[in-house]
Amino acid sequence: MAAHKTRLTYNDVVATLPTLAPDEQISLLEVLSSVLKKAIQPSVKQHSLCELEGLGAEIWSKLNTEEYIRKERDSWN
Repeated sequence: MAAHKTRLTYNDVVATLPTLAPDEQISLLEVLSSVLKKAIQPSVKQHSLCELEGLGAEIWSKLNTEEYIRKERDSWN
């Protein structure tokens, strides 16, 4: 006959925490952190600054660059 595994609830785990030694509590925290990071990781997408390359190019292509720079520098005064 197969052994029946009992599923611990959140409250069961919290109630057990005070019985653990400090180093066991720290170890549990590290395990929980690792599990959480793995659960979150797929949903977190890192973006690269390079993705912005060319953004707004159509706006700048119609602009006289020299004239724009001159106006900007004149506005500093």
